[in-house]
Amino acid sequence: MKRLLITGAAGALGRAMRTRLADVADILRLSDISNLGEAGPNEELVQCDLGDADAVHRLVEGCDGIVHLGGVSVEDKFSKILNANLLGMFNLYEAARANGHPRILFASSNHTVGFYRQDDKIDATSPTRPDGLYGVSKCFGEQLARMYFEKFGQETALVRIGSCMEKPSNHRMLSSWMSYADFKRLIECTFRAPMLGCPVIWGISNNDAAWWDNSHASYLGWKPQDNAEHYRAEIDAALGKPDPKAALHVYQGGNFVNDPIFKES
Repeated sequence: MKRLLITGAAGALGRAMRTRLADVADILRLSDISNLGEAGPNEELVQCDLGDADAVHRLVEGCDGIVHLGGVSVEDKFSKILNANLLGMFNLYEAARANGHPRILFASSNHTVGFYRQDDKIDATSPTRPDGLYGVSKCFGEQLARMYFEKFGQETALVRIGSCMEKPSNHRMLSSWMSYADFKRLIECTFRAPMLGCPVIWGISNNDAAWWDNSHASYLGWKPQDNAEHYRAEIDAALGKPDPKAALHVYQGGNFVNDPIFKES
């Protein structure tokens, strides 16, 4: 690709991908509402509120692909989720429609299915069971992307990210973890595949304890190589035996199931 847009580039996952994706395109256009620091040799920095339709339209111009990490990434007040995750998603897809339909990887979330129990094994055909307003916003994003695919042919990888970080830090993540290296491999496969469509893809590494079946997406050629099981002894030593009644160890969404509906101030 000549130019790859990464939204949410100032967030934890965006920062991790910023350096790792430097070789994926000639130019990385990095965007966030927050400060992005200094531009690297092949970087363009654009401060942008996803709720601003005109700004998002300009942001997408000239891009060959989009890794959409932007938005509110935790449970929050509905007004904040509304602007970034619903209105922002609509603005992004309208901008993509007006600018030649660049292929999109949408960072959806495991919180679309957070109320499944951890002893449930599910696949991409399983009904959503969101564990909060954040999870609902990701369900909205997936359905919006599906509509744009059906109506306009806009291709999107709907990646339900589990726990993407350097290494898993608790027992739940032994099932939900995705390494940075495996996420980069998925991004590369998403933009390299001759045909993408609009698949739901579980964003996890090759974990022995995985709850989610990714066999439907094998056509993309993505083969995650890391495995959270390698960290089990370390986690056991640090945290001890997990409480079988705690939400963190009962539900796939972990503690998100206990979050309240936050009141507007």
